[in-house]
This record gives sequence, structure tokens and C-alpha cells, in this order.
Amino acid sequence: MNDNAPWHAHIYYDASERSAAERLRATFADMMVDDVAPILFIGRMTDGPVGPHPIAQFEIHFSASAGAMVSRAIETTGLRALVHPLTDDDVADHTTLAHWIGQPLELDISVLDPPGHNQGVARFGISDF
Repeated sequence: MNDNAPWHAHIYYDASERSAAERLRATFADMMVDDVAPILFIGRMTDGPVGPHPIAQFEIHFSASAGAMVSRAIETTGLRALVHPLTDDDVADHTTLAHWIGQPLELDISVLDPPGHNQGVARFGISDF
């Protein structure tokens, strides 16, 4: 696996978990500043469903080499997350190529681009939503 390959995580939260999500988001921001891990982008917190995601979430983009550190940071919060590579297949990225931290959620994959297509959504370094 290419250590510079782009990866993505969606960290989910409900109203009672929002403060934990804010703290985790700040932790990732500190990693960007301190170069502790190659965190490349942190998206805004969305307090409701967006795209295929049925509940509130925020996203981060990171290099494959940061995967273990990102996963550990998420696991320590007790929040759930979907972690996946960024390829040219949105459906596979969110299903067969993804792994869950915590209890999985049912995503609305009908809104994702079909394999091999991208409807103009930036795939790396800029928020998808």
C-alpha cells in the first residue's frame, strides 16, 4: 500500500456526543499544526444527515501512513466512524473497502457516484459536503 494514498474518515456523533466530537476534531487540528500525523484536511461539523450519512458527522482526510494513529484517536473517544480509502469508486469506498470503528450505521449509498464516475466532487483535500 502507498503510504501517501489518500484516506478519509467520517466521525459520527449525536447531540449527547457533540462535545466529544468537538474535542476529537480539535485533537486532529493539533496534529495538523504539530505535524504529529499527516492529517491533510478537517471538515466542518454537520449536525444532521448529509449525503449518504444518516446522522451528524465531520470528516478528515489523511495519508495511509496515519491510519493507525487516526483509528486510535477515534477509538479512545467511543465515537463511531467509517474509515475508507479515496478511490474512483464511491460505492466501494463506503462499503467493501471501508471499515467501521464502533457500531456501523446504514448509509444511503444511492446518492453516491457510480463506480468510475465523479460528478465533480473534490475527492481529496476539500470537503465532499
